[in-house]
Amino acid sequence: MTIHQFIKKRPHLVWYVKDLGKLSEESIVEHVLNYGDWDDAQKMIKILGIKKTARIFRKKSKPSKMNRQNYGEKTKYFFTLYFNKHA
Repeated sequence: MTIHQFIKKRPHLVWYVKDLGKLSEESIVEHVLNYGDWDDAQKMIKILGIKKTARIFRKKSKPSKMNRQNYGEKTKYFFTLYFNKHA
């Protein structure tokens, strides 16, 4: 299964997107970690690999030059600890 096949089975995580095939891996990781459950996160990690998922998360969880990032505070805290231990 590819990451795009995975997200197409979970359109509720990206309810406002019409063409799920155009989502980037970064956007899919963000939506799954923010809005998915533990099983969704584990399945996504199995598809992408823990190192790649952690790399995407770490890159996108840092505030941009405009001090913006899209992860919820609790999500960011939990997955920072999780990836520091497991990736």
